[in-house]
Amino acid sequence: MKDLYTEIKDFRYLNWTRIRSSSGTAGSYLKAYETINGRKMYYKLSAYDSVNGITGHECVNELIVSRLLDVLGIEHLSYQLMHGIVRIDGRDDETWICASWDYKQPGESKMALDDFYDLNKQAGETPMEFCVRMGWQDYIQEMLVVDYLILNRDRHGANMEVLRDRKGNVRLAPLFDHGLSLLYSCHTEREIKDFDLMADKPVQCFVGSRSAKENLKLITSPPVVRVLEERDRSLIMNGLDAVIPKTLQDAMWNMIWERWCVYEDMRDH
Repeated sequence: MKDLYTEIKDFRYLNWTRIRSSSGTAGSYLKAYETINGRKMYYKLSAYDSVNGITGHECVNELIVSRLLDVLGIEHLSYQLMHGIVRIDGRDDETWICASWDYKQPGESKMALDDFYDLNKQAGETPMEFCVRMGWQDYIQEMLVVDYLILNRDRHGANMEVLRDRKGNVRLAPLFDHGLSLLYSCHTEREIKDFDLMADKPVQCFVGSRSAKENLKLITSPPVVRVLEERDRSLIMNGLDAVIPKTLQDAMWNMIWERWCVYEDMRDH
């Protein structure tokens, strides 16, 4: 399925809602949706503020991680990256937009995992123990691996959702929302060059700790994922020359690959 659209499309008909960043970063993230043939398509932008407009490349990160998850064979929400014009506060901006289809099946409702945990946990039960009891261990372990590879800073309890059908059956939603990862805070060539790709920066992780690397120790049996290979770079970065600088592409891939090598070594020992 095509996931990158470089031709400019007019999205000025969309109405954007501001969502304050939960990670402590400056600015907010704008979201919108429309219904197409009875199905909802959701859109979001990279960081926005009223002075600088739309900045950053969180939307590009979503596409890169979506492709990475395809390579690893991990269930996830698929993202598309679109080039378009949006109107915010009466000003038109040409930008990159991240789009995804609603992942709920007909009749399903959703709840943030942290709220579901609070309602259903046993006395003294940690979020990780709760997820294991619910039968979600494989999902969580795959997520911890991915979040280490991309240094996801924002896997809080609402960035994981529980879906319930009309019969009361529950499942976890496909992995979604990976924008605050990789080098999302880097906006200049100097920042890219100076970024430590292996640094264990503080992260939000509802089921684990503030350390993405330490969270790998929560994995009791390595999840069965496809092996990442150096040649996968061409697939993951395909078409992005028109979107972000090559220096940023290089740094993003090096980060993923070097962290994969660390994970592989830990897994094998």
